[in-house]
Amino acid sequence: MASSTRVSRELRSGHAESRVKGDTAAAGGRRIPAHAVCDAIRDDIVSGVYPFGGRLTEELLARRYGVSRVPVREALRTLESEGFVTTRRHAGACVAEPSEQEAADLLEMRALLEPLGAARAAQRRTEAHLKVLRGLVRLGRERARQGQHADLRPLDGWFHETLAQASGSPSLVALLTQVRRKIAWVYAAPQPPSTAELWSRRGAIVDAVARGDAERARTLMAAHAELPPPDGYRLRRPAAVRNPKQTVNISRARN
Repeated sequence: MASSTRVSRELRSGHAESRVKGDTAAAGGRRIPAHAVCDAIRDDIVSGVYPFGGRLTEELLARRYGVSRVPVREALRTLESEGFVTTRRHAGACVAEPSEQEAADLLEMRALLEPLGAARAAQRRTEAHLKVLRGLVRLGRERARQGQHADLRPLDGWFHETLAQASGSPSLVALLTQVRRKIAWVYAAPQPPSTAELWSRRGAIVDAVARGDAERARTLMAAHAELPPPDGYRLRRPAAVRNPKQTVNISRARN
């Protein structure tokens, strides 16, 4: 998830300066990777730029991201397969509207997948993974003690992303990434804990992973995954579209 966030940030760093032909940017003539268009639309859906049920027209999307309609069409098909987009009769592509049950299912899926990921990480992690995980725990504890709440949310994401990668299972990483991304989409962003207790729990998980104790890592992560945020889980309410017609400079996205 962190990588898509970085891409999204780069996409929003400026406006498209010229029209494009096909899927090649006029500025510099660089070919725009289709996955970058998909990432950009997905990030805007997750962040609420396009609200639940909002229409997604190829022409407007192509203009916003500075590409032709071909990569937009491909992106919409991918996002529909992922559950972010749905096709309605007489309306075309629209942002999906997950039900409360579907939203609750996401939390249950995360509670099942994260302990599995921790157990696999205990069996397959590398020293590089451990170094990053320990560094994140240290930073998390420091920021929590100092009350630097703005830093805690990205640290949380990086911790879970690194732990998933340490599992050595690309399929599991993809599933966890998708589930966490959808949770961020359907639930309002929770307030991060203001104490270092949560990061101490994560430190214990990392210790179990370092020892190769898969069952201990699984147990600790299961307990960790069941902890609700301080303000609970609140479903997002439909909101007005925020500048959906504003153009985005997608030509600066990394290949």
